[in-house]
Amino acid sequence: MEYLFLRRKKTSGTSVRQKALLYRAAGREWTARFSSLSDVRPADSLIYKGILYQLEIRRAFLDSSLSLKKLSVMLETNQTYLSNAVNRYFGCHLKELLNRYRVEYAKELLRNGGCPLGEVPSRSGFGSKSPFYLAFVRQTGMTPKRYAARERNLVNLEIKNEVLL
Repeated sequence: MEYLFLRRKKTSGTSVRQKALLYRAAGREWTARFSSLSDVRPADSLIYKGILYQLEIRRAFLDSSLSLKKLSVMLETNQTYLSNAVNRYFGCHLKELLNRYRVEYAKELLRNGGCPLGEVPSRSGFGSKSPFYLAFVRQTGMTPKRYAARERNLVNLEIKNEVLL
């Protein structure tokens, strides 16, 4: 899954412009990937865009207590429509989708090095260390500590290459 806005710098608020940009990008992705499906409901596109807005701009995934019920209230839709949209258009259930975003965010924290490893699970939206480690290893194939060490080695290698050039 391509993250549209996740790696952008965090701003203090969510602007109308950010929302418009995300909806435009999500609309293009929707058209390319799902418009040819025969049984698409008109509301599905709005739910899809709303999910992306809540996850990528509002960063709702950082709330460790985020649930299907809470997200459906945020999107002003019912839980069944939301669950069906996540399953169909993101190819997973909500918990897995949230964990994908949380792990991507944790990878950013580890790459930047500004966050101690012990704080990464809570700062990336996980309720505890155990689900964090399970999700991280499942998604990346390595532990967070090993990932951080690999990223540091890559940065050091890039610095050495720049010095040699």
